[in-house]
Amino acid sequence: MKFLIIEDDVEAAKYLRHALDEAGHVADLAHNGIDGFALADHGGYDALVVDRMMPKRDGLSVVAELRENGDNTPVLILSALGEVDDRVTGLRAGGDDYLTKPYAFSELLARLEALVRRGSTSDNQSQYQVGDLVLDRLSRDVKRADQSILLQPREFRLLEYLMRNAGQVVTRTMLLEHVWDYHFDPQTNVIDVHISRLRGKIEKGFEKPLLHTIRGAGYVMRA
Repeated sequence: MKFLIIEDDVEAAKYLRHALDEAGHVADLAHNGIDGFALADHGGYDALVVDRMMPKRDGLSVVAELRENGDNTPVLILSALGEVDDRVTGLRAGGDDYLTKPYAFSELLARLEALVRRGSTSDNQSQYQVGDLVLDRLSRDVKRADQSILLQPREFRLLEYLMRNAGQVVTRTMLLEHVWDYHFDPQTNVIDVHISRLRGKIEKGFEKPLLHTIRGAGYVMRA
């Protein structure tokens, strides 16, 4: 596998690249956020390892802009900040996993392999349709009754997951894990806020609702 390490500690970055090389992988290095974003934006990596605090540009802003650009490459955030609020902030910025320093290389490698494995098991279907709502994963277009609907990256990911599981009840836990990549309850109303926004965009002005709340269970997409 090919990784990109964005880490301002030159010696730590070299050590990590050497360890990945010994494990049979390849890694490129960037020592600040500006260079790291340029390399990441070019693409071609199986996963990114991003230090949170760096000169010129911090790691979270790098990840956030990649997500805004539609780049879903798995990201493992490294940081000396390990409190719950710090981890939540990192994940909300678009990180897929969060590892605090100091760390064991064996754990870092296992987490990277899990992130890549998770991404490779996703289905290859390029388009989903529920009623007159159509989502195209390749062009990232969403249309209802042939009217284009503009979604933010997180809203697109939420709708994609709901449509992929159309006709089935999707629980809040499932959304936290698959849309936000949380494996704990952040104790916020983030799901309610995004569901409300999504409803406003895909249902306002249209005759029939498609996104239904199943009280005490979750949500379901159905025509």
